[in-house]
Amino acid sequence: MRVTMILPALTEATSPLFRPVKYSLFPPLGLATLAGYLGPDDEVTLYDEHVERIRLDTLETPDLLVLQPYITSARRSYEIADHFRARGVHVAMGGLHVTSLPDEAAAHADTVFTGPGEDTWPLFLKDFRDGVPARRYDSTRRTLAGLPPVRRDLIKRHLYLVPNSLVVSRGCPHHCDFCYKDAFFEGGKSFYTQAVDDALAEIERLPGRHLYFLDDHLFGNRRFAEALFDGMAGMNRVWQAAGTVKSVLEPGLLERAAGAGLRSLFVGFETVNGANLAERRKDQNIGRDYGEAVRRLHGAGVMVNASFVFGLDQDGPDVFDRTVEWAVGQGIETATFHIMTPYPSTGLWKQLEAEGRIVHRDWDLYDTRHVVHRPRNMTARQLEDGYWRAYRDFYRWSNIWRGASAQPGAHERLRHLAYAGAWKKFEPAWDALIRSRRVVRALPLLEHTLAAFRSPAARGSGAGTP
Repeated sequence: MRVTMILPALTEATSPLFRPVKYSLFPPLGLATLAGYLGPDDEVTLYDEHVERIRLDTLETPDLLVLQPYITSARRSYEIADHFRARGVHVAMGGLHVTSLPDEAAAHADTVFTGPGEDTWPLFLKDFRDGVPARRYDSTRRTLAGLPPVRRDLIKRHLYLVPNSLVVSRGCPHHCDFCYKDAFFEGGKSFYTQAVDDALAEIERLPGRHLYFLDDHLFGNRRFAEALFDGMAGMNRVWQAAGTVKSVLEPGLLERAAGAGLRSLFVGFETVNGANLAERRKDQNIGRDYGEAVRRLHGAGVMVNASFVFGLDQDGPDVFDRTVEWAVGQGIETATFHIMTPYPSTGLWKQLEAEGRIVHRDWDLYDTRHVVHRPRNMTARQLEDGYWRAYRDFYRWSNIWRGASAQPGAHERLRHLAYAGAWKKFEPAWDALIRSRRVVRALPLLEHTLAAFRSPAARGSGAGTP
């Protein structure tokens, strides 16, 4: 059986003039994971349009086409699906957007999947080989037991800055009502993990030193996380991941992760306005000391990539400057800003739709950079302008220097300047590397920067050195 798998590019990643490095940062693993269920005689090809734009008329006609749309790649996904269906190809489609709007996706596919596919994908493959594929498969059984190895041979590693991405869990134990993932796991467990031994075996298979965990919340199950970090100790890895303010503040857990090689953590602070947290069910942040979380991370030798959302109902026009001022003053190395975006099927979507505040359904603009709802305490223009101003202000050289000055010593200040400056101030260089298909050549520099980012105690003891 000939199978073609395509991850269509997000609309915001397709500019002909500029290619931000974040879209070439790591290989997504959804399709490569599904490919692990195919047989040894199946011919499978995988394309990620974020790193290689494809021309549909040059592709061979497979027996099965598999697509994984996100909301801002839906239009491109449907274009690809319609093209291949016109050639008689069976098109299967799943993922976040399909789960949110299965009827919309079904108009462009022969088979749609809702929820994660570990239980439904093998069933579909059997049905397809038997000539009786169903129109729809809904996931209900949630487990990662017996998950086959990811088909990393299908991934074009040289096109990514950090090719060693991995996922050892699914979902998140929290239920923020603006999160796209919450609805994805309806009908079954919303958070579950691999067996620790399976996760460690996958890590052992990966070459090089750097790892990038794509898990929504690597720290979500403390017992699993502690066992994973204990198993990784001594592997001489450096790695990045995502966690919550709550998990950072839990005694002992962060230190265990840092001892195993954690050097940068994506943290969803989301808002400096505490009134927004309960309204949006961000319960894990309520009553938490954000400043203490940053101090703990820096004290453990872990850089901070902070996430913030603008345009929540309690936000006024002052939220942008307040957020930037707080983040710079804390010495946060990098920040990711978002405009509040109501994704279909989320609690936020349902609220704003009931209030008549959804402006349109042009999915291309649901990229957290455009305003697609009516804000409560500012105009849409104020929200969009403030979003762009926050990025400009946070990454001004003057604020990068000021953020570096908040670090505890000269070593940390130099590292802050190198990391924050390289991420945003050298974007033309990143663009040139991406277009020359040589972005992976910057990996040794990233590894060196991350490896140098250890706590003073660890540096003094020699822990974690090569």
